[in-house]
Amino acid sequence: MRVVFLEVDTERSWAVASIGPGFLGAALRAAGHEAALLRATVDETPEQIVARMVAAAPDLIGVSLTTRQWLRGRALIGAIRATHDVPVIAGGLHPTFSPEEVLASPGFDYVCLGEGEDALCELVEALAAGATTRPAPLSRSGRIANIWARGGARPELRPPVEPIDRLPWMARDLLDEQPGTIHMTTQRGCPFPCTYCAARMYNELYEGTGDYGRRRSHASVLAELEALHDDGRLGYVIFLDDTFTIHHGWVRELCAQYGERLRVPFSLHARVETVNERLLHTLAEAGCDQITYGVESGSERVRREIMQRPVTNQRFRDVFRWTRQAGIRLTANFMIGLPGETRDDLDQTLALAEELDVYDFGYFVFYPYPGTALFRLCQERGYLPDDYLARPANHRETILRLPDLSADDIGDYYDRFTALRARMYGRRDGAAAAAPPGAVEHVQALAHRG
Repeated sequence: MRVVFLEVDTERSWAVASIGPGFLGAALRAAGHEAALLRATVDETPEQIVARMVAAAPDLIGVSLTTRQWLRGRALIGAIRATHDVPVIAGGLHPTFSPEEVLASPGFDYVCLGEGEDALCELVEALAAGATTRPAPLSRSGRIANIWARGGARPELRPPVEPIDRLPWMARDLLDEQPGTIHMTTQRGCPFPCTYCAARMYNELYEGTGDYGRRRSHASVLAELEALHDDGRLGYVIFLDDTFTIHHGWVRELCAQYGERLRVPFSLHARVETVNERLLHTLAEAGCDQITYGVESGSERVRREIMQRPVTNQRFRDVFRWTRQAGIRLTANFMIGLPGETRDDLDQTLALAEELDVYDFGYFVFYPYPGTALFRLCQERGYLPDDYLARPANHRETILRLPDLSADDIGDYYDRFTALRARMYGRRDGAAAAAPPGAVEHVQALAHRG
């Protein structure tokens, strides 16, 4: 069978690859099927995208969706299915944690909950063999774990893939990477209980089924990178792991081999709780030239009581100083407009952002992603409007009705962050100009998955 993955751009094209099609397409090809990618760019009309999808001749359409992509993805799938009778399966964060909503929308036949490599291959085999009709009663009989068919019951979950090294390397032609830039993942799962991030929710989804937190072996990671290097494709590596620096022993060993065998510059995500001076110098010596840290708020109260991130501002000051001393560029992420936050908290966030004076930073109006603890809190306290499902998650304006912050308050602080960022770029580049187009979007694509 031929599976075509629809990659949905929103607002503007992302600077970072979407890795879902890469993993799923590689698994399908290993099982003897075809896989292709169709990117729906922001300047294309639905009619143009429909025409390109029809020309791609899929037997099954796959679409991996975050909450940011949901509204446009839903509209595009509806347009495709209005003229082209082909089954559609949705996976990723939004379908995993809002499956009923997805299956109730026209055009979606299946939802994949959680990991999809084995489940999708099993579904494709069943469709290819004519073992089922669409929408299939697969979930009723429990024949395909993780796959929820429209009209069926919620399926059981299969255990997470173990060992994770058995998965084939990503199909790079399905990632739409920029020449010379390689996107890598070394682990799945996140052990931290942050209330705003959906990454942690996979651990809870798989509770009782298996340990979702797994990491590839050094041999697997290095073999893939060396193969890319030998092909002349390795110019810069972006490690997409939510927190690359969780296990220092694993990181130090990788750095020792990476620095000796590759010496290609790379960037990563870390938390200030998971690094020290020694590790930062080890990373720098191996080739790390940029780290993105999630600061989120300048209010220790907000981080501790609302975000479940009990880390002090002094720790950020220390780690940012150590990172600079190691010769590594800094990027930071901040959020505004969380439930329970006040204008005083936002003043503290602005002050810390200016004090830390990083190379670049991203700033995002909080959106409650389905599946997260803060989403449930917003539901329980009535902060979500009745039409929240129809409102875009654009991170520039709030959809919440908060008792302590109005939409105008949050908009005012968003504008203040914009002005601060322009001043920082002006100091750095010698001109009082705003950040170049796409800079914030690059950070957004790597942060606060949802």
